[in-house]
Amino acid sequence: MKQVHLAAMLFLGFVPYSLIACHAQDEAASEQSSALKQTITDPVPDSTPSTPVQQAYKVNHIAEFNEPWAMTELKDGRLLVTERKGKLYLFDPKSKKKIMIQGVPKVAYGGQGGLGDVALAPDFESNPWIYLSYAEQGQGGYGAVVIRAKLDLKQSTPQLSQIDKIWSQVPKFSNGQGHYGHRIVFGPDGKLWISSGERQQFKPAQDMTSNAGKVIRLDADGSVPADNPFMDQGEIAKQVWSLGHRNPLGLAFDPKGQLWVLEMGPKGGDELNKVLKGKNYGYPEVSNGDHYDGKPIPDHSTRPEFEAPALDWTPVISPSSLIFYTGSMFPQWQNKAIATGLSSKAIVIVDTARQPVQEVQRLDMKARIRGAIQAQDGGIWVIEDGPQARLVKLTAP
Repeated sequence: MKQVHLAAMLFLGFVPYSLIACHAQDEAASEQSSALKQTITDPVPDSTPSTPVQQAYKVNHIAEFNEPWAMTELKDGRLLVTERKGKLYLFDPKSKKKIMIQGVPKVAYGGQGGLGDVALAPDFESNPWIYLSYAEQGQGGYGAVVIRAKLDLKQSTPQLSQIDKIWSQVPKFSNGQGHYGHRIVFGPDGKLWISSGERQQFKPAQDMTSNAGKVIRLDADGSVPADNPFMDQGEIAKQVWSLGHRNPLGLAFDPKGQLWVLEMGPKGGDELNKVLKGKNYGYPEVSNGDHYDGKPIPDHSTRPEFEAPALDWTPVISPSSLIFYTGSMFPQWQNKAIATGLSSKAIVIVDTARQPVQEVQRLDMKARIRGAIQAQDGGIWVIEDGPQARLVKLTAP
């Protein structure tokens, strides 16, 4: 089944603007989508083009999965797809055949928890390590972990072996099964980066005895690089690259090698942040949203010592993943950020090269979107959220 779309133009005219979006109503799977509006507030410098993007695309329905959370593509075009209840599939888009990979550790399924992200080692073709994040239950409650394991694809039933737990959220929390974050990505330097949510506890994001509410930087084996910024503040702090994050569900490097993190805000104030070494992004001391009980949080503008977001949204997009597009199939999206949204039921295209950073196109996907990755042919694989979620591929019309 195929659909052809041309996203509606956002008329910006000659009035400079910045985008603001809304509070996150997507802290659980049952949240309803919020109204999506664009407000014109701050001026755009005269040197910044004000023409929005109108990239056309086609949606191709490929398969369905049960509560998928993440995917990655192998060199031969097959996909690894995680499902929250703890299943990892090898999927062939050509034959539509799914094979469940054996040996996945037990996960703590519930709330926002379960099996999470999947990533390949940079040298996977010669050294077949894969990395998985998931929620586990242990002493003290629940927390995210990251493992690496060897993946043997030569057997008729693929199997994980040599499983090694290389990172854990500290401490575990008994009250709440949300805000794990646990996106994982390898950087151009070969380091392993992990987004760690503050677990709905607020204070850990500013507590350097906890690695919750942080962006983590490790070597591929889980050891700590010697040039991390907080090496003199204790064993946990050594892992930390930046702090003051809430629920970071998107983590991606742009084509110039700059890391960005996409965070679900509280009641308003979803954020796209440029991740800088040793910086503090302020949560819960500041946010451009407020607490769900109505208690205000000071805006970023009131505390200049904290890093402010490059872009924030009120109404929310309820972000779920982030990539930067480098293919040629969609030339107007080239080198731009592609953010996926849950309650917004959208894919949001963001130009991070503009000053200020701007949303330039929004695709109405008519379903909650859990994630997206770039395919080798330049298309974009997209997974919906929830039971019987569709795997679709965006291609040229």
